[in-house]
Amino acid sequence: MSTQFESLHPASLYTDAFGVSAPDTPVGRDVWPRKPGLFIRQLPPEPAAEGAEPGKPVLELVGGQFGLVPTWVKSASDAKLRSTKLVNARCEIVTTSNNFREAWLGAHRCIVPMLSFQEDDFRTGKAVPTRIARVDGKPMGVAGLWECWKGAGDEVIVSFCLLTVNANSHALLHRYGQPGSEKRMPAILNEGAYGAWLNAPQPEKAREFMRAFSATLLTANPVQK
Repeated sequence: MSTQFESLHPASLYTDAFGVSAPDTPVGRDVWPRKPGLFIRQLPPEPAAEGAEPGKPVLELVGGQFGLVPTWVKSASDAKLRSTKLVNARCEIVTTSNNFREAWLGAHRCIVPMLSFQEDDFRTGKAVPTRIARVDGKPMGVAGLWECWKGAGDEVIVSFCLLTVNANSHALLHRYGQPGSEKRMPAILNEGAYGAWLNAPQPEKAREFMRAFSATLLTANPVQK
């Protein structure tokens, strides 16, 4: 289960890799539950003038809390407790989970840019934090879900989570995670699939993007302290 990832740095990578403007206020380098992070969502196109061609959808880089807050949560204190456990959404249960179903069926899909994510390696008998990144060092775009919770008064929490897929048979990621537990990994998107993921016309079509990223394109190294 990936509960920590590394945001893009320098900030110009957001433009270079994803075509969105660099954030006005950069987030911290390491993002973990309930900490601020950045995700990319698609805004609907502006209404076209009569006789003109429809405008193109616009990508927006948004700041939000890592750890989804479902809209049915009653209070900010309840949101605080729940969100630490809702950083990962298992793709197999998004249509049945009360926590993620509304965001999935409402097409609140997003892309979470990152340079790496962390997994624990227990093969020595103790947890060794390990950095998983692309072999070529390029940023990764992970499929995610976002939500906007509104409480009493002016309380608003924008939040997001990562979608994960089974990695029991993955040549690299099967080594990590708690012994005896199911192995999971973020749903890393191919670079050419970003637009198609955000534009998938229906939830079942979006499921086609829920697959493991090639192990040959990833590398793993113990985190240097």
